Amino acid sequence: MRADWIAVDWGTSNLRAWAMGADGSALAEASSGDGMAGLAREAFEGALLSLVGTWLGEDATTVIACGMVGSRQGWAEAPYRAVPCAPAGGAVRVETRDPRLAMHILPGLKQMDPPDVMRGEETQVAGFLACEPDFEGALCLPGTHSKWVEAAGGRVAAFRTVMTGEIFALLSKSSVLRHSVGATMGAGFEATVDEALAAPEAVPAHLFALRAGDLLSDVAPEDARARLSGLLIGAELAAMAGRWRGRPVALIGASGLAALYARALDVAGVSAHMADGTACTLDGLRAAHAEIAP
Repeated sequence: MRADWIAVDWGTSNLRAWAMGADGSALAEASSGDGMAGLAREAFEGALLSLVGTWLGEDATTVIACGMVGSRQGWAEAPYRAVPCAPAGGAVRVETRDPRLAMHILPGLKQMDPPDVMRGEETQVAGFLACEPDFEGALCLPGTHSKWVEAAGGRVAAFRTVMTGEIFALLSKSSVLRHSVGATMGAGFEATVDEALAAPEAVPAHLFALRAGDLLSDVAPEDARARLSGLLIGAELAAMAGRWRGRPVALIGASGLAALYARALDVAGVSAHMADGTACTLDGLRAAHAEIAP
């Protein structure tokens, strides 16, 4: 099979690629564990060829990649673009040893005040706005480092990053709470979100109570996990309230985590629009290809 062009989402831990048809449809998909973090700069081209080599013809095939592949530690640095700006654009052409590759890497976005950066999420935002060009409101991209984006007029006006996912992982796996927090979600998530929204400044004082509740009251590990998640996501929503309160909200990401954020927003009286993260990534890469293609 010969791809008309190739779409690539290259993150810290994983590499994912799609063979794209001339009509923009995804003809095939492949993935590997060759993420940015495990590759030396000279190894990126080989990692890509091992995944997509069978999709290439004799002539050069356009490849458009987003994500950490464009970071300072990646294949080639694609400098951040400053907001406010359109989320897509500014692809950097990368020289390759194999003439069958016409490689392009998309830049991330930066914000100077307060200082913030994103790389990869801007392509999802571009894909969402390509399908919803009239959307004006808050876009939330839950993850290890959640992004809250203010979108207006097809542009990113501003954004903030919240490290909720990483904090949850550290507390549940590396702190004293690891003895009490289970691997699956139980009851109490919504009630704890409500507590955190009402008094976010009290969240640090509630954390050790999860351990004490296990020791003194046999609180189930799955319920402790639900409460920890509720406290942290509730605190995030409280911190970002100025971005979502009274405005349309859309969640972009994997269904499980995005659904959890939707439940938390529902506690706050907000019904969020849900958008699939992979679909948005592909739509964003399609939009970038439209700019590059002759």
